[in-house]
Amino acid sequence: MASTEPSTNTAAEKQFAIQKLFIKDISFESPNSPVIFTEKWEPTVDINLSSTANKAPQDLFEVAITVTVTVKNNDKTAYLVEATQVGIFGVKGFPEQEMGPLLGSFCPSVLFPYLREVVSDVVTKGGFPPMLLNPVNFDALYAQHVQQESTKKAN
Repeated sequence: MASTEPSTNTAAEKQFAIQKLFIKDISFESPNSPVIFTEKWEPTVDINLSSTANKAPQDLFEVAITVTVTVKNNDKTAYLVEATQVGIFGVKGFPEQEMGPLLGSFCPSVLFPYLREVVSDVVTKGGFPPMLLNPVNFDALYAQHVQQESTKKAN
């Protein structure tokens, strides 16, 4: 006969939930328009990506990924776009050793498709061809970050 008694498992149950996704900051500049639209389009692209994670009230964490895209054509800035996509995540019951990968890799992976869409939309609305950000391996970036931090501590 199956028991209807509650589980006596004392280990905390892991809980993860997306509470809110939003754009925290966005800017777009096209300092050399309209002249830039009359030139042959042979752009050079520079992309910088970063992420942060901060404790919020209760069992919430704010994770943000920021991208800065600078596109030049013939050594003139065609456009500069910077956007920060944020997620508020409910996280409960995870051991400390799992929190780093969760906040430093998994959460940014959840946010990235939203950031990619924001960048593509704003660039297109600025009159330029869509800027499609390539997929990012946040697991590898997090592992690289951990390695750099351990090297700093060793020195």
